Amino acid sequence: MLIDSHCHLDRLDLASYNGSLDAALDAARQRGVGHFLCIGVSAGNTAAVKALAQRYEDVDCSVGVHPLDLEPGAEPALGWLLRELDAPGVVAIGETGLDYHYEPEAAELQQQSFRLHLEAARICGKPVIVHTRAARADTLALLREASLPQAGVLHCFTEDWDMAKAALDLGFYISLSGIVTFRNAEALRDVARRVPADRLLVETDSPYLAPIPHRGKPNLPQYVREVAEYVAELRGGGFEALAAQTTENFKRLFPLARVKS
Repeated sequence: MLIDSHCHLDRLDLASYNGSLDAALDAARQRGVGHFLCIGVSAGNTAAVKALAQRYEDVDCSVGVHPLDLEPGAEPALGWLLRELDAPGVVAIGETGLDYHYEPEAAELQQQSFRLHLEAARICGKPVIVHTRAARADTLALLREASLPQAGVLHCFTEDWDMAKAALDLGFYISLSGIVTFRNAEALRDVARRVPADRLLVETDSPYLAPIPHRGKPNLPQYVREVAEYVAELRGGGFEALAAQTTENFKRLFPLARVKS
């Protein structure tokens, strides 16, 4: 069984399935995908991801505010976040983190929000899903500052081995997306080969970042199989072994997830 450890089911392009999320999920299930983690990115989509976790037995969700969804004066409040995190089907916090690529001027606001999410993680004990782009030093500094007792994950990892090693040393997992298949991603392929087997996850981040041979098209949860097959080949092991290992890793990282054995 495979798990898509990070997808945005409320944002999928369902044109090829006549608008049916049921059909899109069935297509993934037919390719061996047995569970999905639907990610919260804003206060506005919290209800949607929670509803999907209630609707489908093989979908769990997270709650959080993406750094690019922050608005000055409307930052998430700790009380709101903790209340939402306490709902059934919510197994993680995020995605949260730092993204200076598009909004370097919002660094202070993003750091404040990231700290708040990390404090919520400390209080409730749920793992945190971290987005980081063009913010390596600050991301690692805030993770070290938080010193969380439980693990988390750097999702859709795009950095090099030095950052991966630093995150691993802090107890974090590394999740690989379709970016690892891209032609210019050699540094990321080096990471994929070197991450310890028990700290590795795979994801689609759908509807974004479809892997080759689907690049340029809307991404779908079923394409996590392409990611897993590619990573298995890079690591020199079989697909079945990698699928089993990443599934066990997911269950360990997200112990509240309703993954069937």
